[in-house]
Parts: sequence; structure tokens; C-alpha cells
Amino acid sequence: MKQRNDLTLKEALEAMLREYRLDDRLKEWKAQAAWHRLMDKTIGVYISSVRVQKGVLYVAVLSAPLRQELSFAREKIRELLNEEMGENYIREIVIR
Repeated sequence: MKQRNDLTLKEALEAMLREYRLDDRLKEWKAQAAWHRLMDKTIGVYISSVRVQKGVLYVAVLSAPLRQELSFAREKIRELLNEEMGENYIREIVIR
């Protein structure tokens, strides 16, 4: 007889990610990918690095005027990234 599975494939993958503690790393990768989809086309030349750690997005900017503009738009950028990801993962954005 066939054994009935109680979990969908999505639920099984999410459980596996939690078990191996990879869910935070996957969210960090999704946030970086969302940044590159939304921002990289226009300002990618002036950004030296983007990284996410524990819900905080760190952006290293080479241009002082762009750094100032991004600092003013931090909240809007955070909302756009969280909307793109489909969850409220990014708590703060640090522009350096």
C-alpha cells in the first residue's frame, strides 16, 4: 500500500531549510537578489558591495552624493525590497 505524505513539497523544503539552518541564508540571498533587480541597473556602477546580515542590508557606495540620496530614501528602499521578497525581512538599511 502507498503511504500518504502529510507535507507538501513546499512544506518539506521549508522544514529542511529550518532543520539545516539555511533559511536565514536563503533570505539573505533573496534580499541581495531583490536589491540587484531593483537598483543595480541605474546605480550599480557606484555601489562597491551589498550584503545582508540578520535582516540588515549593508550597502557600500562610492559616490558621496548618491550615498546622501540613498540615505534619504532608506525607508522607501526597505519597503520596496520587502515587497519584492514577499515578507518583512529587511529591518534596517545601512549606507556606507
